[in-house]
Amino acid sequence: MLLVCGFLLVGVCAATGIAWDPFASGPDGRSPAAAIGTPWYVAPADGTSATPEQPAGSTPPTGDATSTTEPRTATPGTGPLPFDLPGPAALRSGAAGRKLVFAHYFTPYPLSLDNESADKDYYARNYLDPAGENGKHGAYGGLLRDRPLPVPPQSGDWEYANLRQEVRTAAAAGIDGFTLDLLSLTGKNRERAERLMAAAHATDPGFKIMLMPDMTSLETDDPAVLAGAIAELGASPAAHRLPDGRLVVSPFKAEAKSAAWWSRTLEILRTRHGIRTAFVPLFLDFGAHNGDFAPISHGFSEWGSRSYVGQESSTRDVRRAHDMGKIWMQPVSVQDARPNQGVYDEAGNTATLRATWTRAIEDGADWVQLTTWNDYSEGSQFAPSLHNGHTYLDLSSYYLTRFKTGDWPRIVRDTLYLTARTQFAAAGPTGPQSLLMSLRKGSAAPRDTVEVLSFLAGPASVRTTVGSAKDTHEAPAGIHSELLPLKPGTSSAQVVRDGKPGAVVELPYAADRTAAVQDLQYYGATSGRND
Repeated sequence: MLLVCGFLLVGVCAATGIAWDPFASGPDGRSPAAAIGTPWYVAPADGTSATPEQPAGSTPPTGDATSTTEPRTATPGTGPLPFDLPGPAALRSGAAGRKLVFAHYFTPYPLSLDNESADKDYYARNYLDPAGENGKHGAYGGLLRDRPLPVPPQSGDWEYANLRQEVRTAAAAGIDGFTLDLLSLTGKNRERAERLMAAAHATDPGFKIMLMPDMTSLETDDPAVLAGAIAELGASPAAHRLPDGRLVVSPFKAEAKSAAWWSRTLEILRTRHGIRTAFVPLFLDFGAHNGDFAPISHGFSEWGSRSYVGQESSTRDVRRAHDMGKIWMQPVSVQDARPNQGVYDEAGNTATLRATWTRAIEDGADWVQLTTWNDYSEGSQFAPSLHNGHTYLDLSSYYLTRFKTGDWPRIVRDTLYLTARTQFAAAGPTGPQSLLMSLRKGSAAPRDTVEVLSFLAGPASVRTTVGSAKDTHEAPAGIHSELLPLKPGTSSAQVVRDGKPGAVVELPYAADRTAAVQDLQYYGATSGRND
């Protein structure tokens, strides 16, 4: 279908929440900002302190524990999820409403950049093609490896319509709002930020936008200038405020400015603009800066790491924040692969997603930030995409429900999630790509695996095909992860219970031992949808 140059997609551009503007060579003439650096905590390179994929005591229930009744066969009916997602009234009120989940929105990558069909739009021509943008990304095989799930061209104000669609998609997954990465004070990214806030309020007044000035790219040293921009955006009814009316301001890489500088900014907001604030700085080095910022902060956050090992550090960080009387916003992630920086993290199929959600749940985080909603230049997106469909967003809804309600959702429909790479970790590109990705320090070791993650209402057999290899394994009721060796070809899995075939999933992107460009992201598919 809309593979849009799909298998050979390429490139990356930003760093961990990078302050990068893909319109740098476009109409606004902005130049790219520097990459932001790495998380402050890294696990030993040999993985000796690796956190298990599901730490003890945090594993979602399996078998009888999925409910108070005996395991049962799958409930007939429709629905893309293995459980019934509570409605907004349940997730946004009471105790659940105080446990907030945001997704980091990166303005350079909306659903469409030019309202063209997906086979010839800007993503296809310039970001997914190694020769795109006049070959400027050729050294690392192109800019992006994935793109938003394609949308058809629309009449009228298509940009606004697409932003409203993104809000609907996030809200339908149980997400409370976006943390809006404010990359610039003028130009296309600023305009898109304003339109997103308008779209959010028009689409779902309960969906909130948390302002996140990006201190790796905002070109001002004047607190009054930033305060003015925050005041303008904060006037939107979509801007996230606490119940007492304080505007939440959560700058990315807050330590780029001193606590004294931020204190002046917040004071200007109060005295000149009449805005009381709740300051929730996000650090790249939380350990080094939390003490200086504590007197002016309502809470803390950090960007976090992108591999399933080393996640136990968050336990210490949450405790440290709570001991100071501050809230904690925990990062939850899927994966991270950045060709243009020559670095990637080993996500272990869905292990990183499950491990980071586990830490948020078990460590008592107050808020969660999904990092990211749509930064395709990091390969870190939760948003529905060409190569992942709704896989990671749907999985996140399950853990989100537990995080907000305190109860594991009851599994009522058999659902399979299948993840794999399309090339082996050690494979080198056959094309002219010269900058190759290497493993980030502290990441888990590379692995070549296909994961079948099953959510079953009752025990069943799961038949698998990985390339030419066929197998069957027994899976219990509840959640079960089965790892299979990656082989050339496509992969699929199907539930079989009492001899009758059930839920089936196929990952249509074939794995190969050679590839034109290096692509170390995991691709995903779910039996619950036909993305």
